[in-house]
Amino acid sequence: MKKAKKILLSIGIGLLVLIVVAVIIVGLSLGRIVKTSVERVGPKITQTTIAVEAVDLSLLTGSASVKYLVVGSPEGYKAPNAISVGRAAVSVSPMSVLSDKIVIKSIRVESPEITFEGGLSGNNLRKLMDNVNGVAKNGGPEPTNKTAAASSKPGKKIEVDDLLITGTKVRGTLILFGGKELTLPTLTLPNIELHDLGKGPEGITPTDLTRQVLSAVVSETLTAVENAASNLSKDVGKDVGKTVGAGVNKITTGIGGLLKK
Repeated sequence: MKKAKKILLSIGIGLLVLIVVAVIIVGLSLGRIVKTSVERVGPKITQTTIAVEAVDLSLLTGSASVKYLVVGSPEGYKAPNAISVGRAAVSVSPMSVLSDKIVIKSIRVESPEITFEGGLSGNNLRKLMDNVNGVAKNGGPEPTNKTAAASSKPGKKIEVDDLLITGTKVRGTLILFGGKELTLPTLTLPNIELHDLGKGPEGITPTDLTRQVLSAVVSETLTAVENAASNLSKDVGKDVGKTVGAGVNKITTGIGGLLKK
């Protein structure tokens, strides 16, 4: 009897070890899967290149980190990158990763860098926002293969309870209507906080999540550039000041329409 108990105990311990190892392997694999998915699906949403150095995801702790994510500039702009994020920390509900809706408890993005390029009425960030709005209007990106296209199963939805973007720096070049280029001083954006994105049973799509987050970032950036342009108009000559002032009026009108397209 004792021998049978020892055998059962050994089997139980062995199964437990296998389960833990399996969870660890799955967690490591999910990191690679998420990285691949971001680099494959992301460009279909933004219509730009997107690269991620690494994604680390632990099912045991529900924690994840994204290391060095870079969003390229949209077509027609010279700067290699529009947005870069050194690191983002994510807290995930572990079991939701395997369900139809991934529940993200929190996302914290620290010190991202934004490159502004263009004029006040037309620039790389507006173009990026237009790209995402266009994809959202068409119902999301096209399936990546014939199997996905033939499947009737909807893609995974997302819920983000809390999102914080802090320490954002904006650099770049402001092109005035006369063609004159002005190098912007380094601008620091206020913290961006979003809550309850995709709350409820339906959740939101990756495209809609990108749209809401990017809209907040672009809006704050354009406001900061508008303020910088106003200050520049006080320091430069009268003719240039008038040009900057005219641009400020246009950018102010346009900020409120980012989500209306």
